[in-house]
Amino acid sequence: MTYDIDIITGTIAKHAAELADDAQGHLDDEVEHCPGWVVADVLQHLVEVYWFWTTVVAERLQDRPESGRPAPVERDELISTFISSAKKLVAALRDTNQMDTVYTWAPSQHNVAFVSRHQVQEIVVHHWDVRHATGRVILIEPDVAADSVDEFLTFSVSNTADPAEPPRPALGGPLALACSDVDASWTIVDDVVPGTIRFTSGVAEGVPVLTSTASDLLLWLYARLELSGDELAEKRGRRLQALTFTD
Repeated sequence: MTYDIDIITGTIAKHAAELADDAQGHLDDEVEHCPGWVVADVLQHLVEVYWFWTTVVAERLQDRPESGRPAPVERDELISTFISSAKKLVAALRDTNQMDTVYTWAPSQHNVAFVSRHQVQEIVVHHWDVRHATGRVILIEPDVAADSVDEFLTFSVSNTADPAEPPRPALGGPLALACSDVDASWTIVDDVVPGTIRFTSGVAEGVPVLTSTASDLLLWLYARLELSGDELAEKRGRRLQALTFTD
């Protein structure tokens, strides 16, 4: 997905609106991949996430906001509050220079563009969670999912700029991820610091590959579903998942 703030914020707005619709009448449905949560907890979580990043972006904060965190929302106001919070985030992202410096949790990128790009996968994965809780599924748009996979590999897997502490077991050999529905793939290898990885675009020759839709690759990285491949690809895939930071 080409970095375009209108596409990014349009994606966030679309999935937020659809998530709100899906949540109607399902607030008490269990969310399988968020242990102990029901749909209402997903909405409350997103309200807090959206407050956090809206505050950071709108106020150009250089550190985490220290006060103002919203109180738990009453059940009958939860969906409307979520919708309002999503609109505020989208407006803040659209109205701000993407290169403005702000606080982020990523050691290698401290600008609004990081917030904008990461919030795409925040909403699409949780939209999948809510839809899945209702017994239905969504297929995340291929370009959106592929860009989210690339972003995930950059920021949410142990790397030399942000190594896991304590160090985790190494990948133990190269692994490729390949999208079956869009032209995007990655070869991942161990880096020089134990328990870290680096990656390049494309599939290197002779490397075990996990192939699926971009949507499924993203959801696999978030441990929402399993992927099938040969024995070595699956083994290294499990090791890659163990090197990730994001649940």
